[in-house]
Amino acid sequence: MEKLTFYALSAPEKLDRIGSYLSEKLIRDVSRHRYGYVCIAMEALDQLLMACHCQSINLFVESFLKMVAKLLESEKPDLQILGTNSFVKFANIEEDTPSYHRSYDFFVSRFSEMCHSSHDDLDIRTKIRMSGIKGLQGVVRKTVNDELQANIWDPQHMDKIVPSLLYNLQHTEEAESRSPSPLQTTEKEKENPAELSERCLRELLGRAAYGNIKNAIKPVMIHLDNHSLWEPKTFAVRCFKIIMYSIQPQYSHLVIQQLLGHLDANSKSAASVRAGIVEVLSEAAVIAASGSVGPTVLEVFNTLLRQLRLSIDYALTGSYDCAIIGGTKIIKEHEERMFQEAVIKTTGSFASTLPTYQRSEVMLFIMSKVPLPSLHHPLDTGRAGENRNRLTQIMLLKSLLQVSTGFQCSNMLTALPSSFLDRLLSATLMEDAEIRLFVLQILISFIDRHGNKHKFQTISTISDISILKLKVDKCSRQDTVFMKKHSQQLYRHMYLSCKEESNNRAHYEALYSLLALTSIELANEEVVVDLIRLVLAMQEVALVNEDNLPLYNRCALYALGAAYLNLISQLTTVPAFCQHIHEVIEMRQKEAPYLLPEGVFAEKPRLSRNLDRLGPEILFRQSKISEVLGGSGYNSDKLSTPYVPQLTDEDRLSKRKSIGETISLQVEVESRNSPEKEERAPAEEITYETLKKAIDSVAVEEQERERRRQVVEKFQKAPFEEIAAHCGARATLLQSKLNQIFEITIRPPPSPSGTITAAYGQPQSHSIPVYEMKFPDLCVY
Repeated sequence: MEKLTFYALSAPEKLDRIGSYLSEKLIRDVSRHRYGYVCIAMEALDQLLMACHCQSINLFVESFLKMVAKLLESEKPDLQILGTNSFVKFANIEEDTPSYHRSYDFFVSRFSEMCHSSHDDLDIRTKIRMSGIKGLQGVVRKTVNDELQANIWDPQHMDKIVPSLLYNLQHTEEAESRSPSPLQTTEKEKENPAELSERCLRELLGRAAYGNIKNAIKPVMIHLDNHSLWEPKTFAVRCFKIIMYSIQPQYSHLVIQQLLGHLDANSKSAASVRAGIVEVLSEAAVIAASGSVGPTVLEVFNTLLRQLRLSIDYALTGSYDCAIIGGTKIIKEHEERMFQEAVIKTTGSFASTLPTYQRSEVMLFIMSKVPLPSLHHPLDTGRAGENRNRLTQIMLLKSLLQVSTGFQCSNMLTALPSSFLDRLLSATLMEDAEIRLFVLQILISFIDRHGNKHKFQTISTISDISILKLKVDKCSRQDTVFMKKHSQQLYRHMYLSCKEESNNRAHYEALYSLLALTSIELANEEVVVDLIRLVLAMQEVALVNEDNLPLYNRCALYALGAAYLNLISQLTTVPAFCQHIHEVIEMRQKEAPYLLPEGVFAEKPRLSRNLDRLGPEILFRQSKISEVLGGSGYNSDKLSTPYVPQLTDEDRLSKRKSIGETISLQVEVESRNSPEKEERAPAEEITYETLKKAIDSVAVEEQERERRRQVVEKFQKAPFEEIAAHCGARATLLQSKLNQIFEITIRPPPSPSGTITAAYGQPQSHSIPVYEMKFPDLCVY
């Protein structure tokens, strides 16, 4: 062997003949089953290959690969392993010159086949599979970096390599789950096909360039489809974790796009399959948290929301073809619900990876998809349409709640524009209690920027709020501007939502949290005054009871007012205000515990029926509060004015009020609340005479129509001279009027430069041409 190596190094041009001779010998020995000589020939070839690094090695390699192929074709496992080991050694050699004509198609096919070996003997099967994996790793190393070699990224190769690696990952995972104690395995047993295939897959993906990611990911998804591996989702999640951690970070969004495309392609698959894909998406999004969700951020959310709507349709119609009710495929409603929850969770996962400005855009996008009763967004009609609208509203608001959780913004005015808030707040006027609760929770998520939300989950009258350890910052200028613009709208919706009959404990707790967080996050003196007026107006709603609210709702409003005024009195730290609030609370504890949160918001609420005969000592009095706060610099005039909400057009779209009621309410509020009421002309009374005039106006219209017809007829039939004379007279009149106007406008006003004083002291107007006038330098351009 030493002599042969020396001879080959001395005369490189002879390598080709040496290779062909050894190749012939090996092929003959294989066919004659002389395996000892086969091993000797293979070892000789290996040593020559390792020793000779000259340019003429290309010719020798052809003979070498022919011999490796012959060994791999053999049915003997030992020869297959021998051939694979030789190929791996060859793959580790870096060649100086590329080979244009070399093909690895056979090796990819054969090694992939070995990866799927089903030999009866477990040890031999494991060895063959490991050899196949090592062979694929060798092919990848040999070809992946050399553009002149066969392109290993072509779909024909990737469709064999990737499933072979996943097959070994999957099957060994199943074996591990059955083994009693994997910790007791020896060092030798630790090297198994699963670890090797994972390492090979990571290496393959790590070398993938931008244009090759798609070809590498597509076989993964096809393999998971073919083997129904989306449903347990454990293996699918593991695969995509390997992918996301292996590829270069800037390509993460390509994997996300592939998964979204696959989700669309499987939109009519079983709900469990779609849920599995969405779960994988969620995990992948967390890993791609470096902000590489890609340029099409909204497309991600558009796909998820589209799938959500499809799922709602499937659940309602019971068919994957929404046009046909009761299709052949049975859809399980609980599976669709699980899928919907998975989509909502994934929406939150994606949003958590985005910067604030993009998250704000996503929230606007989701809100624009919520079907709300408005002039520009017609709703589906009929019973099925109402169900679809309701489910869509709930699912999209749940998604919005997920996105808004943890949302931090320094400037709420830019993060939450008017178009978004208008649509969100209009949902508080809807009849559905669940939808209203979601809207309140979303508002709480937006306003809570210091993590105080959980401290107000239960309503109570705490004597010392310092135990809550609230994080309070001074209201910033941007927050002040935000409240100036949107505060009245916010108060109005809080006021209207507190009057709903279908409210329950959760709604009042959410309202309390919203009031408390607004006081902490966005409050200046003006806002505090408005919030106190709002809560006193809520107390008035319970006291007057124009809306015929149930007993529980009235007690809840009294309790809500007590809890909030107790909190705000301690935040404002005005002693007289605190004293008045504590006196009323103490009086209620003695005489009316059913008006306090501890009595109302318990598991078994204590209610009383004699709410119409409450004494003034157990009510918070607006006059007293305005007096004590006015002495501390607050606006006492505003405090003493009862709060009345400003009603707008969206009330006309609310189902619970007719248009007539809304207009009458609006007129009443405008007449009562408008500052210009003294200057405004009195409203016209509707009497018999006005109705008679309205009927007579029809006759006037008929006369006008007849006059127009006569004019047209005159111009069509009258002689030309008569029309010309008529138009000429009118033109002369018009010209005279124009001349008068021009004389008035052209005549210059008296000026120092254009006025000459006569001998008798009377100014005489004298017109000077414009080009002779003297203008100051600053006026000349």
